[in-house]
Amino acid sequence: MNLSFFDQFTSPCLLGIPLILLSMLFPTLLLPSPGNRWITNRLSTLQSWCITLITKQLLTPLNKNGHKWALIFTSLMILLLSINLLGLLPYTFTPTTQLSMNMALAFPLWLATLLTGLRNQPSASLGHLLPEGTPTPLIPALILIETTSLLIRPLALGVRLTANLTAGHLLIQLISTATTALLSIMPAVSILTSIILLLLTILEVAVAMIQAYVFVLLLSLYLQENI
Repeated sequence: MNLSFFDQFTSPCLLGIPLILLSMLFPTLLLPSPGNRWITNRLSTLQSWCITLITKQLLTPLNKNGHKWALIFTSLMILLLSINLLGLLPYTFTPTTQLSMNMALAFPLWLATLLTGLRNQPSASLGHLLPEGTPTPLIPALILIETTSLLIRPLALGVRLTANLTAGHLLIQLISTATTALLSIMPAVSILTSIILLLLTILEVAVAMIQAYVFVLLLSLYLQENI
């Protein structure tokens, strides 16, 4: 029974072929196809407004040099937001609960921000490893600590997103299982747990949106340090 709780995190397969790539590309079907008019219906208006709002929020901490990354950050935000929200639907698979996928998104983008800083301003980028005014005996230890904290950033990005979504999905499944089991034994308790399940689902919707925003926001802050 305990193992069945984790079956929802197993990548679905068809004839031995993993369908995780299809799960990642499915949210793009929800976006309207471009036409000969800027705005075709109310859904396009709403999506354009959301994209504009997301872009403004992500580019606020960046200077003009960082605005070149607007398309990457906005696309990543929409992708993560769509995957996280669609993963809350019944009988669906959430690719962002896989640490391998989150690391595949976090590591290349973090490395790109780091290489951008080393190319444009190498002295300032390396200067982050040693705070100004550090006593001489502490210089080796601080360089080691700052280097470790720098290298652990992509791991923290991937683990944060994976852990939050995995914990939420497990809680929803545990409470829904308890609600179903208590329905015939203690109906009053079952109604109470169903209310808790509804509140938890609303919370998970907020968590799915917040975690997508935090993932991209931290990447934009890493970029700001290097431009």
